[in-house]
Amino acid sequence: MLAGVAIGKGLHNMPAVQSFIERYPGTDEHSGAVVGRPAWIGWTHFFNLFMMTFIIRSGIQILCDHPRLYFSRNATPGKDEWLRVGPPVPDDPLWTANSDTVALPPQFGLPGFRHSIGLARWWHLGVDVLWLVNGAVFYVLLFATGQWRHLVPTSWDVFPNAASVAIQYASLQWPTDNGWVAYNGLQLLAYFTTVFIAAPAAVITGLGMSPALSQRVHWLSKRLSIQHARSLHFLVLVYFLFFILTHVTMVFATEALRNLNHMFAARDDTGWAGFAVFCVAMVIVAVAWVAATPFTIRHPRVVQRVGYALVGPFQRALERLNPKPGAFTEKDISPYHWRNGRLPETVEYKELEKNDFADWRLRVYGLVENPTAFSLEDLRALPYHDQITQHFCIQAWSGVAKWGGVSMQTIMDIVKPLPEAKWVVFYSMGLGATGGIYYNAHPIEQMTHHMSMLAYDMNGEPLPYLHGRPLRLRNELQHGFKQVKWIKGIEFVAHYSEIGSGYGGYSEDHKFFGRHQTL
Repeated sequence: MLAGVAIGKGLHNMPAVQSFIERYPGTDEHSGAVVGRPAWIGWTHFFNLFMMTFIIRSGIQILCDHPRLYFSRNATPGKDEWLRVGPPVPDDPLWTANSDTVALPPQFGLPGFRHSIGLARWWHLGVDVLWLVNGAVFYVLLFATGQWRHLVPTSWDVFPNAASVAIQYASLQWPTDNGWVAYNGLQLLAYFTTVFIAAPAAVITGLGMSPALSQRVHWLSKRLSIQHARSLHFLVLVYFLFFILTHVTMVFATEALRNLNHMFAARDDTGWAGFAVFCVAMVIVAVAWVAATPFTIRHPRVVQRVGYALVGPFQRALERLNPKPGAFTEKDISPYHWRNGRLPETVEYKELEKNDFADWRLRVYGLVENPTAFSLEDLRALPYHDQITQHFCIQAWSGVAKWGGVSMQTIMDIVKPLPEAKWVVFYSMGLGATGGIYYNAHPIEQMTHHMSMLAYDMNGEPLPYLHGRPLRLRNELQHGFKQVKWIKGIEFVAHYSEIGSGYGGYSEDHKFFGRHQTL
């Protein structure tokens, strides 16, 4: 910092630079901007501040559930990652992505403990929806009232003015400007970047992590893979943190009372009204910050339900997309594919494993005309279906693999579901993290998609044990936790409400995930 000040002072004392500053003092007060700040700017500013605290905290919590970032479609640890929090992956064949998570203190993360990504996502995505609504209101009012001129450069002079302001700041000789009339060039560029570049980039990169969109919109998955999107999303977060720190510093370093009046009291003077409103706002934010984690721990179902109420319409809309094949070829197959879940340890599974699952049977029953028990050989005798797709884990790791087996449509053609069958429930031989049979329910409409299948092969070989041998589900609209592995039964039901805790799956019951996970 001292070196920067020294350089700034040295530049400022140069005659040529002084002439440059005289020509470009920093602010173009003849930009045609509407003078003043209406109250709605203060309100939307506060709501943005309030919601960003939850978005940032929950976003960091989500990152720590898979604390690695890649600029590659593959998520190979030790090779493709450009940022890692925590130790390298050990040489342990049973090491899973869940083993790789790191903990955050509850005062920092939201909710602030390991394996809480389900609740963190409800906070993140739910508040994102409110943030988008606030942003939409801001955009509409901004252009309807002419206030956009305060944020959008209308002359190329903004760049030399910004350079002039930077020199003046660095030399500790503050420029003479009045944000009530017009922002200086550096402020203008910073605010324009934040409002019209960084905010939309956060939305676009967030959508780039959607399995449903990526499987349907191939140009998105080709050019903005989940890992590229996630890394860029993180860099947008870094930008926001840098902007917030710089913004707050400059507000208090340059006429704090006047600046706070502009932001919180919609007035241009040096009174204490803006400071008083600012203090109240900070108390509200602080109380919400402290209360968020204990509230989440005590009332996780409330967080899950409110989050679903906010995000659910978007999730359900994306479920209407029909995934398209052909996005990937064999050259895209990932050399390393993360895995999750506990390898079944039951006597039943170990006995079946001894003779390579020759005695295993897949029971398909429930609301069907023809309940059937399929052996592995029976499934292999059915028309073979294969596809190369990208796996999306809710933790945000990914991998491309070639899956081979039988389509769910073929199974449904054999068992003939009854009209009242609306959901298809898959039961695993594996147990959930806290005990109990792992299961998940899927809308029957998704089972008719040509990319919904039961896989017994992976990359041309029999399905590896940790990836679900002898059989696993592939529903390319959904995240990985819904792709049930080690399947032993499929039940067609009218609704899933009487299965487990009634939320549509083991992770939905115990980890507070959502039954629709297309984002």
